[in-house]
Amino acid sequence: MHPDTHLALHRVRAAELRAEADAHRLAVAARLTGESANPAGLRTRVGWALVEVGLRLAAAPRTGIAAL
Repeated sequence: MHPDTHLALHRVRAAELRAEADAHRLAVAARLTGESANPAGLRTRVGWALVEVGLRLAAAPRTGIAAL
C-alpha cells in the first residue's frame, strides 16, 4: 500500500474514532444530568431504599412477644 494512501486511511479512521468518542461522552453526560429528573431513576432509588428497610426489618433481633 502506498504510504500516502495508508496515511489518508489512518486520518479518516482517527476522525471516525474521535467522533464516536465525542458522541459517547455526550450520551453519558446527558444520562447523568437527566437521571435526577428521570422518574425511572427515582423509582430505582426508592426501590433500593425499600429493599434496605426490608432487610433491616428481617434482620432485627426479636424480643419478647414479637418472637412468638
